[in-house]
Amino acid sequence: MNMKTVLILLGLALATIFALVCVLLTRGRAPSTCQHLPLEQEDTEDGQSLVFADLTPEEMVQVVQYLQGNLGVQLVDASRAKPSDNCIASVDLQVPAKAEVLRFLDGGGARPTREALAVLYFGNQPDPNVTEYVVGPLPTPAYHRDVTVQKYGGKVPYHRRPVTGKEYMDINALIQRELKKAPQFLTTCCESDGTDLAILTTAPRGFNSGDRTTWFVLFHNVAGTGYYLSPVGLEVLVEHRDLHVSRWQLRKVFYNGRYFASTEDLEQEFLARTLEVVRLKKPQADAVLGSMRPRHSPDSLGPLQIEPQGPRYNVRGNRITYQGWSITFGMNPNSGPRLFDIRYRGERIVYELSLQEALALYGSNCPGGMSTRYLDGSFGIGRFAYELVQGLDCPYTATYVDRHYLAESDTPKTNQNSLCIFEHDSALPLRRHFSDSQSFYYGGLRKNTLIIRTISTLINYDYIWDFMFYGSGAMEVRVHPTGYISTSFLHGEGTNYGNRVGPHTLGTMHLHHMHYKVDLDVDGQLNFLETQDMEYEIIKDPWSTQNTIERPYLRRKRLEREDEAAFPLNAPMPHYLSFASPNPNKWGHPRSYRIQIISFAGKHLPINSSMERSVSWGRYQLAVTRRKEEEPTSTSIYNQNDPWTPTVAFTDFINNETITNEDLVAWISVGFLHVPHAEDVPNTVAVGNSVGFFLRPYNYFDKDPSVDSPGSVYFSSEQDARACGTNPLACLPTTAACAPHLPPFHFGGFLNL
Repeated sequence: MNMKTVLILLGLALATIFALVCVLLTRGRAPSTCQHLPLEQEDTEDGQSLVFADLTPEEMVQVVQYLQGNLGVQLVDASRAKPSDNCIASVDLQVPAKAEVLRFLDGGGARPTREALAVLYFGNQPDPNVTEYVVGPLPTPAYHRDVTVQKYGGKVPYHRRPVTGKEYMDINALIQRELKKAPQFLTTCCESDGTDLAILTTAPRGFNSGDRTTWFVLFHNVAGTGYYLSPVGLEVLVEHRDLHVSRWQLRKVFYNGRYFASTEDLEQEFLARTLEVVRLKKPQADAVLGSMRPRHSPDSLGPLQIEPQGPRYNVRGNRITYQGWSITFGMNPNSGPRLFDIRYRGERIVYELSLQEALALYGSNCPGGMSTRYLDGSFGIGRFAYELVQGLDCPYTATYVDRHYLAESDTPKTNQNSLCIFEHDSALPLRRHFSDSQSFYYGGLRKNTLIIRTISTLINYDYIWDFMFYGSGAMEVRVHPTGYISTSFLHGEGTNYGNRVGPHTLGTMHLHHMHYKVDLDVDGQLNFLETQDMEYEIIKDPWSTQNTIERPYLRRKRLEREDEAAFPLNAPMPHYLSFASPNPNKWGHPRSYRIQIISFAGKHLPINSSMERSVSWGRYQLAVTRRKEEEPTSTSIYNQNDPWTPTVAFTDFINNETITNEDLVAWISVGFLHVPHAEDVPNTVAVGNSVGFFLRPYNYFDKDPSVDSPGSVYFSSEQDARACGTNPLACLPTTAACAPHLPPFHFGGFLNL
């Protein structure tokens, strides 16, 4: 045998081995089923969604540099600015006027000028104030204009500004100096010298416009655990209104039910043995109430959501498309998630859907707890939406998106992977029917949902914000609160204000109320509001007239004015309330979208409260007003620190204007009363606390649009349901073999803290 023959045989052998290996590797699966399916072709929009896009870090830097060079005053970086300095507090997108945007999106008009909104604190002026500037055009700014008076009717007083991180640091330093004046008391009560105690702010800060006096609550702080469950009974009142930090003062001390003028007085009473002291052991990490460390080793892996043929949605920049849906998304650093230009099958349903505010109002027999009314927008709902944990906060294979913001610093910051998008299989039919009469068949469609999610951590609470889109043309908005409860030191009649959840810990009762803006454009901008409800009429039966029937009938009503469309919180509402178009569907009914609210709200503040106007949006579970460019938000970040003279009072929006065939906005409040209990330790669970609302098509279509879904299932008794060509569910065993390659777990969420 010559060399040439040997080489030929060797080549044939290698080819055979290679072919066998390929067969073995692919046995039992059809390679074609594992290929990613092409996404449905969406209408091209040539970057139109960018009109709503959040600012890029580069744009933020350009705005900062422009302001530093063109205001004619010295600007100190807000991260180290004293109250007596000038600084840039924040920079965000200036959303263009709706008329301009619609001319661009729908009418072929010019793209609106891209601009930023910059908030500045001017402390180094004869008349300290907060000023807002619109800066443009981006990306290369050349002008700025003061819009403060235009927006708020006057200058914003300096005392209304949110508290900065630097101000908190200076307050903490003052408290530490004061604690040093009570060393023996601290050693006895808390096994502490004060430096290892956590200090928690309350808000608002006083009782009258102009006050800036805050109660701070002290807790045992154990690394790696939630200090919120370990109050030591000590609270201090700090006055910090003066522009000069050296003039700030500690005004009052509270301990275990008693008030003192100073920490020196507290120490003297302790030394005189006239003070009842509760001796607390310093908690250990493995026994502290707030520990979330696992008690057991990991169990077997639970169900895992995968996309065998890749995602069925598409994310391009700030725009998502999914089975007929098109959504533009963004994040306001103060008020949080915001969506724009929501379309279904090419038709705009919602122009803007945005979170406005989150209120947490507490009760307690301790001063910090009883005076707390957190307005989380002033702290930063969007700013404190940190990186999401893949596989727990969102499915492992979700699409994660970074969000950028500039607040309390001249340098932009990035919260990586802080918003996620995914399709969710709820393991429930969206619709189904099994026919057992006349003919035998089964038809149905899985309830798959596109979810946009972000999670804000606001001190102790974590709010999971969900926006969901269904194949039926419906939308759902949900918030799921979790995290730690806030607590007070248990003393006296404390259980009148909550439940005991630890040796000396009172879980304080509170309510959570959230407010949303929904600018619906149902089959056009001009809509009217219609309600429908059930009544009974008593009639004689028409076939014999001998008997009576209680016949339900539909009572329709068109609401003509804003006062009619302002529904008080917790009062009965019509079961059906819809934004309706003058245009009918095929069957002659107005094309409409129904608002359906799911809420268990607590009681709103009494209207005679001195601070009620600052949260007057909470009076209403739903209020519908005419849309006005000068009424863009229901609240203001300045309301927190001056709720007695609110910068924005929502109730002023409702002035009985006509709402027939107008551009309308629905303002929706949802919430729940929370009385903490033992099962809230260490964390409140989201089960049972979720609230929100639906936007559902109501005669908008001529039939359920989900019938056109390619995922529909139908087979009859005359068909072989096991055949993949007949029943898509029969294809699952093969398709499910296409398990995706999961990337390594990554988390960098601690880097920006």
